[in-house]
Amino acid sequence: MSRSAPYQPLWLRILHGVSGILAIAAIITGFLVYNTFDGRFGKIVLPRVNDIQGIHGTFALFFLLILPAFAFYSFHAGQKRLLQAQTLQNLTQLGKPIWWVSLQRIANTLMLLASVLAVISGRMMKEEWLPLGELNHIWYYLHLTAWVVMICCLAIHLLMSAKVGGAPLLISMFLLKLRPDDSPSHWLNRLGNWWSNLTGNLGTEIHNWQQNYILLKTLEIIVVLGIIAAFILPVFSAGAS
Repeated sequence: MSRSAPYQPLWLRILHGVSGILAIAAIITGFLVYNTFDGRFGKIVLPRVNDIQGIHGTFALFFLLILPAFAFYSFHAGQKRLLQAQTLQNLTQLGKPIWWVSLQRIANTLMLLASVLAVISGRMMKEEWLPLGELNHIWYYLHLTAWVVMICCLAIHLLMSAKVGGAPLLISMFLLKLRPDDSPSHWLNRLGNWWSNLTGNLGTEIHNWQQNYILLKTLEIIVVLGIIAAFILPVFSAGAS
């Protein structure tokens, strides 16, 4: 393929596409929930959607189910798209390509963290709170905060993708072309090779990329623990109520 049409791995296109659709659907239906039951910070006159909370919860649940796979891909094969040790320092190079790339990395990382906060806080909310006008619960405020951060980061992600890679980069996420070595039949072999390289070169990798390694591993641990919490906290909450 030509340089004007960059190639994106099939796994990235699948995970990015599915999680992106679910996240956008959850964001839109989340606004409709807010618009229906809250509206303290502004609202739009829209027709009422029956069981909008249930619709929002369905999209959010499917997003939670795919989030572990997307997070795993992001912190390993896609780690160069996340926060790096020099990212904040590179923000001083205003107007240069590295500035745009650094801003996108920050947005990608914040969006991933906000996604975790969104699924945790959403799972901890009770369905009857908003219909009863109980709007001051901390979990609801955290959910609103995560929703706002996700919207801002999604906008930056799209704008920076267009700025850095232009239309070819955006289009490459939707292309159906498949390289022979990217076929699903090779995925198990590639996963085995990746694991062998990771465990075999772990000491060298830590030594050469210590700052990035520690930073990304810390973020990965936070995300993993957050995803686990989103699954198990509601169980304890239900048992305590």
